Amino acid sequence: MSALLDVRNVSVSFAVRHAGRSARLQALHRIDLSLGPAETLGIVGESGSGKSTLARTLLRLTPADSGEVRLDGMDLLALRGAELQRVRTRLQMIFQDGIAALDPRQRIGAALEEPLLALRPEWAAAQRRERVLALLARVGLEPQHLQRYPHEFSGGQAQRIGIARALLVQPELVVCDEPLSSLDVSIKAQITELLLELKRELRLSLIFIAHDLPAVQQLSDRVLVLYLGRVMESAPCDALFRRPRHPYTRALLQAVPVPDPRVARTPRFAPLRGDLPSALSPPSGCVFRTRCPLAIERCAREVPALRPVGDGVVACHRAEEL
Repeated sequence: MSALLDVRNVSVSFAVRHAGRSARLQALHRIDLSLGPAETLGIVGESGSGKSTLARTLLRLTPADSGEVRLDGMDLLALRGAELQRVRTRLQMIFQDGIAALDPRQRIGAALEEPLLALRPEWAAAQRRERVLALLARVGLEPQHLQRYPHEFSGGQAQRIGIARALLVQPELVVCDEPLSSLDVSIKAQITELLLELKRELRLSLIFIAHDLPAVQQLSDRVLVLYLGRVMESAPCDALFRRPRHPYTRALLQAVPVPDPRVARTPRFAPLRGDLPSALSPPSGCVFRTRCPLAIERCAREVPALRPVGDGVVACHRAEEL
């Protein structure tokens, strides 16, 4: 099966001021990933690992320094103007904060119709109205909600509106940038189930970015682990959760709360220690070595290559030992 999205060697950096001097902050370093039709790729990592930067780069909201992002063989990074506008009907985004993603002065009806006016200008007003009402009902909201403003909705309702808006133009790929992070537990479960249903019904390809590893496990076919803008591990979801091959992946899984005191007292893996290093001065060799319980001298000298191990790929000198 050919890939719908194919990303190769994508790097992103930002100009910053550090200690009174100009510097470059390396947000992403030579990222590779692929995504098939109707497949979900989960992306996990701590805050500052580059997850949201990657999401915005894939959608051309943040410029890349180098690399390729191909959608059905078409290089998105090379598109300009009308060509880029046309391809936006094929990929959309669900933002982290559903309320902040909406214009506070605009009624929801107008906010939902706006993508259709911009990206489906050939549609008549009646066709736009029909599409908006159908998506609104599908995400569990009522026609009377169209006359309300964003502040009149709960966080869960606002996220449902964000999902409907992303799907209005009938995209093939939707990037979900931490859509559960601002929701309470019961609403998270509802939104996760809604995404699962929509994925099956519409055969959507999803990139699902989250800190919530149980939700990632429930939604994803494959998982990619980022640390300081670098890929640490990528594998099929079941294989990664069953037998993680990178110490960082193990530490992330160990941090997931377990509602059983007996299990919690006997951790599977060593817990993560220390803080995320600065991206302005990352450690030499393996960027994870300063926090890794398995680090050896080689880790400081040599950057581990991303190589096949087990069912996935891992950037660790000691992956076979795990």
